[in-house]
Amino acid sequence: MLSNEETLNLLKLAQSGNDNAKEILITENSPLIKSVIRRYKNKGVEDEDLYQLGCMGFVKAINNFSAEYNVKFSTYAVPMIAGEVKRFLRDDGSVKVSRSIKHNAILIKNYITEYQSKIGVEPSIDQISNEFNIDPQDVVLTLEASTQLISIDDKFDDEDDSLAERTQDNFSPDKLVDKIVLRDMINALPAREKRVIIMRYYLDKTQSEIASSLGVSQVQISRIENKILQNFKEMIK
Repeated sequence: MLSNEETLNLLKLAQSGNDNAKEILITENSPLIKSVIRRYKNKGVEDEDLYQLGCMGFVKAINNFSAEYNVKFSTYAVPMIAGEVKRFLRDDGSVKVSRSIKHNAILIKNYITEYQSKIGVEPSIDQISNEFNIDPQDVVLTLEASTQLISIDDKFDDEDDSLAERTQDNFSPDKLVDKIVLRDMINALPAREKRVIIMRYYLDKTQSEIASSLGVSQVQISRIENKILQNFKEMIK
């Protein structure tokens, strides 16, 4: 197993175009790749194809990783590996999400983000339904079908639950790795930003309540939250 220093040195070489360094990283981390793709077996994709997809995600992690993220490379690589497999299953598997649903989902999620930023709470399904002239059940279907990563309160890295939902006790073992990734990213935040995320998504506080607690404006909290979400998005894209 490579040490952290050896991994970082190989990453620098690989990112500069050294294919041998990239191959060493893939070979040494093969057990990690296999452990991640194991959960996606028996979904109509051959094991070898799954492994190749996992390697593609791992290579993306190599290309995008930065030591400034303050997380271990293996921690950063896990959602990248899983994301590549899940994107394939979503786009090329038996279940496909139509372009119209994806388009509507983006519009709805942008509306939710703007509404939450202004009001401090999320709009209800009925409010969204009235805003877009869509039946409430279609709103729910659209949001559930979409897997775009726009907000930490939305589906996280194409998973089936949100960050807030992942704090519940009744999680499945398959999501344990994702919880570890989230924990590491949150722990790497500065103290105030970490407090905002914990209050917002673990204690279910509104932006206004957090602003009052920290003695700042709701607009400031909104900006802090949006900055954190964007940083998280950059880390796992």
